Amino acid sequence: MQSHDKYRIALLSAYALALHGFEGILPTPIPWLRLGLANIITLTTLLLYGFRPAIMVTLIRVILASLFTGTFLGPAFILSLGGGVTSTLAMGLILSLMPELFGPVGLSLIGALFHNIAQLLLAYVIFIQRIEAILLISPIIILIGTLTGSVNGIISEILIKNLKNTEKHLEYKSNH
Repeated sequence: MQSHDKYRIALLSAYALALHGFEGILPTPIPWLRLGLANIITLTTLLLYGFRPAIMVTLIRVILASLFTGTFLGPAFILSLGGGVTSTLAMGLILSLMPELFGPVGLSLIGALFHNIAQLLLAYVIFIQRIEAILLISPIIILIGTLTGSVNGIISEILIKNLKNTEKHLEYKSNH
């Protein structure tokens, strides 16, 4: 890995951590529910720089956020790690197999769905072990994940377009 890649991953991870922290102060309808704003950075990283940087941003964000909040190796960490890694893997796999099929919104929806499924499965296996509780909450979680996944995908799409335009502008200025 080249040094500029390390700096890029560090910067993107810092952005993801900042969004994660900001999200923590927002009111939510369900106490443990998160909007997944940091996933905007993961998706943007995946689309601009590839799978390896995206999974690294996810891992760094989850680990550091859990260390900062005191949840490292606890239930919230396990759910966040499982959901984050699963969603990044799913988006990366779909992008590598069918690069032209899904844009940022479609990939974000795939990521949200796999994130929710992974968390529900982990919650069932490790914590709840009552299928009726999981079946009861699943539609709500998946609905909210679909809504937030759509919004996060739209924001990622706007962010990517702006970053590409800025890059083109900087290239033009450096050549003239």
